[in-house]
Amino acid sequence: MFAAAYDELRALAARVQHGDPGRTLSPTALVNEAWLKLAGSPSLVAASPLHFKRIAARAMRQVLVEAARRRTAHKRGGGVVAVTFDEDAVGGGPAGAEEVLALDEALSALAQLEPRQAQMVESRFFGGLEVAEIAEVQGVSEATVLRDWRAARAWLNHELRRTR
Repeated sequence: MFAAAYDELRALAARVQHGDPGRTLSPTALVNEAWLKLAGSPSLVAASPLHFKRIAARAMRQVLVEAARRRTAHKRGGGVVAVTFDEDAVGGGPAGAEEVLALDEALSALAQLEPRQAQMVESRFFGGLEVAEIAEVQGVSEATVLRDWRAARAWLNHELRRTR
């Protein structure tokens, strides 16, 4: 399944990292690091292609967050970066380490309040899944996904602005 999805995941990794001047991982390295996280997982054997993409999105998020933490480890207490989470951000991805960390923190907070919305954002933002694919994976209607997307986007925008 990984071999079949490799090119798609690599293209997604390039979009997620687009515009990050301090990136330390190439799209290929990001996908390979994500694969190393996934390789030992027994649940991948029975995963559908959509479920695999969702799991790969989570692994890429984790790899990006780990890399961002390493890059900013020396900057304790540095200035907070303004982050915008909007429709244009999907596919464009966060631009820097601070933004990746801010988004990860906001997504973790959202997961405590609305787990389905957080999973949907992660699938769409880091996994590149379309609305119909997310609806299928989550077992909800496309209208529900769109409602969740609007609500999550508004909540994340508010949360990210609040932490500035």
